[in-house]
Amino acid sequence: MAIEFPVTIDLFGKTFLLHPFMEGLGMFIGMRYYQLLKWKDQESLGHTNSLLIVIAAGLGALIGSHVIGSLERPAELLNATHKWAYIWVNNTIIGGLAGGLVAVEGMKKIMGKKESTGDRMVFPLISAISIGRVGCFYTGVFEQTYGLPTTSPLGMYLGDAYKRHPVALYEIVFLLLLFVGLQLFKRRYNYRNGVLFQLFMLSYFSFRFLLDFIKPRAIILLGLSTIQITCIVVIIYYIYLLKNERLIKK
Repeated sequence: MAIEFPVTIDLFGKTFLLHPFMEGLGMFIGMRYYQLLKWKDQESLGHTNSLLIVIAAGLGALIGSHVIGSLERPAELLNATHKWAYIWVNNTIIGGLAGGLVAVEGMKKIMGKKESTGDRMVFPLISAISIGRVGCFYTGVFEQTYGLPTTSPLGMYLGDAYKRHPVALYEIVFLLLLFVGLQLFKRRYNYRNGVLFQLFMLSYFSFRFLLDFIKPRAIILLGLSTIQITCIVVIIYYIYLLKNERLIKK
């Protein structure tokens, strides 16, 4: 059955894109999943410090998402009549994760804490991003979340005259495999706190770096987009953190 893009839903006599509802559902399920894991695990930072970390992560993610998102196409930003409005409507999960990382590390430095806090967030994040990507797919070519035209058997019509890479579906498949892979890693190895989150970030940013080559993008430097440059910085950071890690089989 052919899908008519963009997919919409009707509520209260008005028509809305499915995308924001799927993003909202993803965030809701991700937060509930996180709260469940937090309830099961013993809190090491204490309630107040943990709350400050969560607030910092949220604010950092919000700012980073819109800053990196609006810098994806610098010419459009410079030519925008209402620049703040342009910044607000452009966002990316890459900027959100990078901004959240910077904010959390900054808050931990202020608090004088060195404990890693990300492991508990890994599987809720994967779940939330996967659900959000369903919304991206159903928006087709009507938002900047589609792939380049392709003659590959995987190509799909996403709302225009070209078969395109369904990059949102590629990402969902990758995230499902990453979810399974990190669950297996968690069960088979003893590791220091924070390693699971570091592996998630390294894997996800590496995947997104490669995925951007089959998406429409504005070249910023050395043949790379803003998102790819952000990915490289984060990849280098996590390679540095993981380079001396020693894993022990259970």
